[in-house]
Amino acid sequence: MAKQTQLIVLKNKSTGETYWSRKNKKTVEKKIELKKYSAKLRKHVVFKETKK
Repeated sequence: MAKQTQLIVLKNKSTGETYWSRKNKKTVEKKIELKKYSAKLRKHVVFKETKK
């Protein structure tokens, strides 16, 4: 059986930087928010799930 994961885009609102990640839509129903490193700001900031 195939995995039920799909690629999603994580985007920082202030800088516009993006990260690509995977999400299991069977177990996770809400939008993902992750703290990732922003090269423009040179610190860890929140990246939120957006549409592709």
